[in-house]
Amino acid sequence: MRIVLNNGIFYEFIPFNEDNFDEDGKLKAKVEPLKINQIKENADYALLITTNAGAWRYMIGDVIKFTSLEDSEIIITGRIKMFMSLCGEHVSVDNMNKAIELAEEDLKICIREFTLLGGRLDTLFVHHWYIGTDDQVDVNALKERLDQRLMELNDDYRVERASALKEVKVTILPSFIFYEWMEEQGRVGSQNKFPRVLKKEKARHWEEFLERQKLTKE
Repeated sequence: MRIVLNNGIFYEFIPFNEDNFDEDGKLKAKVEPLKINQIKENADYALLITTNAGAWRYMIGDVIKFTSLEDSEIIITGRIKMFMSLCGEHVSVDNMNKAIELAEEDLKICIREFTLLGGRLDTLFVHHWYIGTDDQVDVNALKERLDQRLMELNDDYRVERASALKEVKVTILPSFIFYEWMEEQGRVGSQNKFPRVLKKEKARHWEEFLERQKLTKE
């Protein structure tokens, strides 16, 4: 899509990285937003808008990437709260969706739902994928394909897999488990989507729910 730069909205951009945001997507202190003439193509930015209707540096929650500075064309790569970045890996929902899509093609399976949790492993970090599918899946093959595809899609992830991001786990679940959890959360209906990243309280609720179901198989 193209952003309109001359119609009563002033845009500013905050590089979406560990210098400006913590692992929960919260803005750090003393951040310096950039103007349109300071940004680069194919880099992630949190978007601020100031409008002549009275909004002042309102952060809309989307993370965007310019695909063409000349034409002011952008894509939305995710939401500020829907990134996984425990140690600088900066995995966006866009990265996750694409890696899942490619893994489906590689293994000839259908993945109906998924979510990603982060955790610690001693002094290092771990990603834990929960995958909802009704197909027969080799969990080790799926883990290998997801990991490999993310390294191809995301240079930061590839770097961290060689250092701080020590392990990737994959748990296969029946698809209906995801929908039952959503029902328990009071979020039933087509307007509600399963969160692609779960953190803190929501992550704890999810793991407690699975423990009650006794269905996890790594």
